[in-house]
Amino acid sequence: MLLLLLLLAPLFLRPPGAGGAQAPNATSEGCQIIHPPWEGGIRYRGLTRDQVKAINFLPVDYEIEYVCRGEREVVGPKVRKCLANGSWTDMDTPSRCVRICSKSYLTLENGKVFLTGGDLPALDGARVDFRCDPDFHLVGSTRSICSQGQWSTPKPHCQVNRTPHSERRAVYIGALFPMSGGWPGGQACQPAVEMALEDVNSRRDILPDYELKLIHHDSKCDPGQATKYLYELLYNDPIKIILMPGCSSVSTLVAEAARMWNLIVLSYGSSSPALSNRQRFPTFFRTHPSATLHNPTRVKLFEKWGWKKIATIQQTTEVFTSTLDDLEERVKEAGIEITFRQSFFSDPAVPVKNLKRQDARIIVGLFYETEARKVFCEVYKERLFGKKYVWFLIGWYADNWFKIYDPSINCTVDEMTQAVEGHITTEIVMLNPANTRSISNMTSQEFVEKLTKRLKRHPEETGGFQEAPLAYDAIWALALALNKTSGGGGRSGVRLEDFNYNNQTITDQIYRAMNSSSFEGVSVSHRWKPISSLVLRGSPPADQTLVIKTFRFLSQKLFISVSVLSSLGIVLAVVCLSFNIYNSHVRYIQNSQPNLNNLTAVGCSLALAAVFPLGLDGYHIGRNQFPFVCQARLWLLGLGFSLGYGSMFTKIWWVHTVFTKKEEKKEWRKTLEPWKLYATVGLLVGMDVLTLAIWQIVDPLHRTIETFAKEEPKEDIDVSILPQLEHCSSKKMNTWLGIFYGYKGLLLLLGIFLAYETKSVSTEKINDHRAVGMAIYNVAVLCLITAPVTMILSSQQDAAFAFASLAIVFSSYITLVVLFVPKMRRLITRGEWQSEAQDTMKTGSSTNNNEEEKSRLLEKENRELEKIIAEKEERVSELRHQLQSRQQLRSRRHPPTPPDPSGGLPRGPPEPPDRLSCDGSRVHLLYK
Repeated sequence: MLLLLLLLAPLFLRPPGAGGAQAPNATSEGCQIIHPPWEGGIRYRGLTRDQVKAINFLPVDYEIEYVCRGEREVVGPKVRKCLANGSWTDMDTPSRCVRICSKSYLTLENGKVFLTGGDLPALDGARVDFRCDPDFHLVGSTRSICSQGQWSTPKPHCQVNRTPHSERRAVYIGALFPMSGGWPGGQACQPAVEMALEDVNSRRDILPDYELKLIHHDSKCDPGQATKYLYELLYNDPIKIILMPGCSSVSTLVAEAARMWNLIVLSYGSSSPALSNRQRFPTFFRTHPSATLHNPTRVKLFEKWGWKKIATIQQTTEVFTSTLDDLEERVKEAGIEITFRQSFFSDPAVPVKNLKRQDARIIVGLFYETEARKVFCEVYKERLFGKKYVWFLIGWYADNWFKIYDPSINCTVDEMTQAVEGHITTEIVMLNPANTRSISNMTSQEFVEKLTKRLKRHPEETGGFQEAPLAYDAIWALALALNKTSGGGGRSGVRLEDFNYNNQTITDQIYRAMNSSSFEGVSVSHRWKPISSLVLRGSPPADQTLVIKTFRFLSQKLFISVSVLSSLGIVLAVVCLSFNIYNSHVRYIQNSQPNLNNLTAVGCSLALAAVFPLGLDGYHIGRNQFPFVCQARLWLLGLGFSLGYGSMFTKIWWVHTVFTKKEEKKEWRKTLEPWKLYATVGLLVGMDVLTLAIWQIVDPLHRTIETFAKEEPKEDIDVSILPQLEHCSSKKMNTWLGIFYGYKGLLLLLGIFLAYETKSVSTEKINDHRAVGMAIYNVAVLCLITAPVTMILSSQQDAAFAFASLAIVFSSYITLVVLFVPKMRRLITRGEWQSEAQDTMKTGSSTNNNEEEKSRLLEKENRELEKIIAEKEERVSELRHQLQSRQQLRSRRHPPTPPDPSGGLPRGPPEPPDRLSCDGSRVHLLYK
């Protein structure tokens, strides 16, 4: 009967982790997590901050990276990898974050720096010695020592001794301008370069005997296209003394190849942070600042408006990947989290949908202009715009980039305008705001006016217009460096015309000259300052949807209704128990083992009482009381099953044991020892008590929360409801449920089998075993129907409670009615109380139950024998009548036979044995 509740336990005793999002599982297979060094941190790829806090081990082959704060760098292994043996690589060498001295002291314009007492970077105790190149002398101290992150003396400089002259010859520059593609910066940068070449070549004090000439191609901002033109520049005459690529992807390709050809690379439009790696790109220079300079501005805006969670979407190129890596480090230092990071190669549809699904609100987008149109077309389709969202974009797009016709998208200009409304752009101040004369004797405004006249379209529609000052100043930086190298700066002359792709000496001199270039240009490439273009409507939006957690509580009407039914059931159980105790002296009640029936009634009461804690949740009790309610459910259900079903099982088991083996168990039928029955019930109860006690001590039940999908309320578009449901659970829930399901399920199946086997047995020792079997059948049917349905409805608290509680109520009602109502009816209709009293007065031995039992059995047997004798006598009379009739008929057919000559009686057929004369004495002998 009560096993039903245990079969339904997954609803209310829910295993950990059911129905909710979970943190990563901790496992012993891997490496123990490493704590970051002082003044530093560790970057865990793919894990959020909360996930890192929740785990203790990381899987094999997982890599961590050390990062430092402020003016500190990692000393020791920067990256460690988890090995199969559970240890990290290079654990014998610690990783520390130490303060370093300024790296500017490690280079000297027109000179050399010698570092002793340490390796790069410069740490405490490191010493640098300065030496100038020939024809230069040192101004300042020749030595400086690093201590506590500071150098002991100011940095010296090298001053030129003399300024030689040389003849004028042609020097060729190979350039790749992106006239189309992701960043069509060549549209404005190529005219700016041509302007700079005209201005430089007109100056007689810079490269007076040399003329700079340009050989260029359209790279389309495509590395594949750029590869073709790069090899045309290298393998075709004339020799180019320098290469000038545009966008970052092309610059990466050119800079990696140029080192093999001893060529200096100077870019005017590359912002990839990866290009700052001197080991990978030793001959690369650029006038365009790194894209990482946008990040401090972004972080400041995040902090200003209180945003703690941001999302990113990027085009899969190195420039944007490295920029986001830098942003991730900066936001971590500021206590801000990148909660969702998406990337795409060409189609942003899926990443944009993911941003919508993850409720991204503050989004940093890094992609080229052509991909930006694709992204915001998808943004419009997903409705990922409006006052709830803020997009951070790069500021070097054309001003009307979202209005430019693009056949790759299917959004109108009006739709694109709606999608980009209110976005924020961060950009570098590339045009010098000061109205001062540059080295070209032009102000920045004069440069813009002159460049505008050369363009063939409006500046807003011209790609690279903002970067044009950088391209213009790049030519001037090259000219000044070549002027130094060739002797225009006062050094011993170097013939630029002698340069070839094998002449590393001239390349090194050009490199040093480029590295020491400093001048006033039309751009502010030497005074970079990030700014932001900001358009916000009212107060800033939230960085995430305000999530309101609400608990799903049980319907109070349902709880009250079921509680009333349960209370009435308890009253019925008390009535049955009282009836059974009051009439325990009646022989018919005694033959039903009343003490076992009493235990069944008590078990039903406990099961019905379990309905009350089963319906208690956070609506009625606090969090601290929830574990006690969980334990009450478990103990009431467990003990109720043991008492109720255990007592019925004991009856069926004894009947089957005694009456199904006739020869072996004859002696057992004569006497029934009640203590054996009580011992069996006690064993079942003891097993439950022991198991529940161990469970409660070792792995107690506690409150767990099941989280459902968020719901959007109609009245507030910026708030979502997070429904939650309370459950009872423990750490090893599956193990404990397996134990209970195992032996109680077998006990129920065994009870069904025994009830079937004993359905035809008739015994007065236990006269209600058929009713017990019927009760067991009913409980089994309810379990088969209710248990699977409740498992399916485990997350619907009303339906699940209704099925479980009503199953308890109905099974208890059926058990009580089947076992006790027939007894009540018999005693009322047959007057068993009076007959028992009369029998007691006649025998005078009411105190001797065994004698009464024997007397009653003998009387019953006598009545049955008298009935049989009466039936047999009636049959004998009938047979006599039939015999007389046959004798008369025979006498008519056969006359008397003559006497036997021998003097005997007349002959006739022999008399059959069964027709011999039957007299009363024989009949009495036969049935005596």
